[in-house]
Amino acid sequence: MASPPSSPAHGPDRSRPQALVFAPHPDDECIVGALPLRLRQEAGWRVTNIAVTLGSRQERRAERWTELGAACDVLGFDLRLLAADGFEQVKPEAAAAGTPLWQQQVRLVAELLAAEKPALVLMPHADDGIPTHIGVHLLVTEALARSRIDTVVAHTEFWATQPSPTTLIETGQRDTALLVRALACHRGEVARNPYHLRLPAWMADNVRRGGELLAGPGESPPAFAFGSLYRLTRWSGGVPLGDLRHSNWGCDVPLDTAALLG
Repeated sequence: MASPPSSPAHGPDRSRPQALVFAPHPDDECIVGALPLRLRQEAGWRVTNIAVTLGSRQERRAERWTELGAACDVLGFDLRLLAADGFEQVKPEAAAAGTPLWQQQVRLVAELLAAEKPALVLMPHADDGIPTHIGVHLLVTEALARSRIDTVVAHTEFWATQPSPTTLIETGQRDTALLVRALACHRGEVARNPYHLRLPAWMADNVRRGGELLAGPGESPPAFAFGSLYRLTRWSGGVPLGDLRHSNWGCDVPLDTAALLG
């Protein structure tokens, strides 16, 4: 497959902090993209989407790669594959068995983490509903332990809510529309299910749910309309140290990355 024009020809600018988004499937980079999008736009971060798989249907993979490149171009994200057609069998049972393929894939992710030393890693939370999302959580968790890097992990959610998010990130109307436009680039997927049109409703419900989860029962939720929930956890030397403090971040001021990740 030809690589889409997502990475700068002169190579990455390593003087800037980087976020790595480990996307189980093409489209997840848009669904969980609120925080990395704002980091790129407001704080000048590099954002690289790691396409863990290209889906289970082999006949669709080339098309999905092209769609994914278009979506990343809309969002300004770089894009990488760690295997020619994406990883295979990224499932909880493969992790439990420790298959040779699983061990090879853990090694590749650990090598990437050690080389890039991202300031933020995004991956699905441990119970995100479907096997590949849970498999990606297990894959990246093993790789983080092996790489022994210091970073912050943002646990994302889509197929199932996580019980203890720490952080609610607003996207204003412009950026919410940008995420919808990027998601619409996944033409084959939205043709069978127009879930890109439902993304704002999901983001509105995140504010409804997250407002009281973070501020406390009975408290007033933030005044903004659209947001995404994450659980931010600090890692050091390949070991999770604990969750960061609860916070919500409106669009009225740029993200303060020191406070967000401190």
